[in-house]
Amino acid sequence: MPVIGCRCEACLSTDIKDKRLRSSILLEDGETSVVIDTGPDFRQQMLRADVRKLSAVLFTHAHWDHFAGLDDIRSFNWMSKSPMDVFAEVSVIDTIRSAFPYIFAEHKYPGVPQVILHEIAEENFSIGSMDIIPIRMYHHKLPVVGFRINDFAYLVDANYLPEDQYSKLQGLKYLVVGALRREKHISHFSVPEAIEIIENLKPEEAYLTHISHQIGPQSAFRTELPDHILTAFDQLVLEL
Repeated sequence: MPVIGCRCEACLSTDIKDKRLRSSILLEDGETSVVIDTGPDFRQQMLRADVRKLSAVLFTHAHWDHFAGLDDIRSFNWMSKSPMDVFAEVSVIDTIRSAFPYIFAEHKYPGVPQVILHEIAEENFSIGSMDIIPIRMYHHKLPVVGFRINDFAYLVDANYLPEDQYSKLQGLKYLVVGALRREKHISHFSVPEAIEIIENLKPEEAYLTHISHQIGPQSAFRTELPDHILTAFDQLVLEL
């Protein structure tokens, strides 16, 4: 039987920075710890990072590669002996209910994940010690949410950031922006488009994330970028 797999330079690279799982991020502020998106790799990511405590989950949108790992929240239920707070727009909540009906069944099977759903819109909200500013973006025609927390902002899976959102993103220390590939894409920022957003917002440091294997090895790609724009990689740590 033939082996099906990618044989591109990025996938064959031995550089640990080229071994990327689905896009997600863990935010920590004192006793508050929040994950943005739980993709299919969620369990693997949490084990690798030795995350023992999680306060809440935020969702950017309801595409499978960003919420499929929600079932594995049950491990944190067991450790905390409490349900997990989940924050998302109403359309995302509807999809979660449809995708995981057993979580919300009237008569639950023992051990299923326990979650408390919180609807968010475009108003600011708080989780523990974190004050969170939603950023409206569009993933082709799909409304999605980016987030600003203090001097950090995370904008993934979008190809359009409305001008009226720029005022929410001034004075950043760190900005993380999705940049799928060099060429224009129907629903993701290209590298030139992501760089344009960065140059407009002028954060102290910027990182490109959600990059595909079409970009090639990070070591070579990094040489194409301005000095103040870096490539994100798995287990990158930023401190505010």
